[in-house]
Amino acid sequence: MDFTPQQLIQFNGTDPSKPIYLAVKGRVFDVTTGQSFYGPGGPYALFAGKDASRALAKMSKNDEDITPSLDGLSEKEIGVLTDWEKKFEAKYPVVGRVVS
Repeated sequence: MDFTPQQLIQFNGTDPSKPIYLAVKGRVFDVTTGQSFYGPGGPYALFAGKDASRALAKMSKNDEDITPSLDGLSEKEIGVLTDWEKKFEAKYPVVGRVVS
């Protein structure tokens, strides 16, 4: 399933009738089973409903880093992002992708 960023934000955990989605490198994962992390009040709730690639790569919770942009990331940061991506792949189903 394809999601625009505007559609993806609807799956940020604030509507209990909808699943919680988070995108990494454009792939959308259903992280609902990790609600304690990604749901409202969770330590990573700010990533829910968004492509958090840059923030994950930089290990950042700054709003300006919660973006799909990988521009200017170091090799080490790309490696960190790849590790995150593998964790998500092992734990959560892919339900779609983000399209512009």
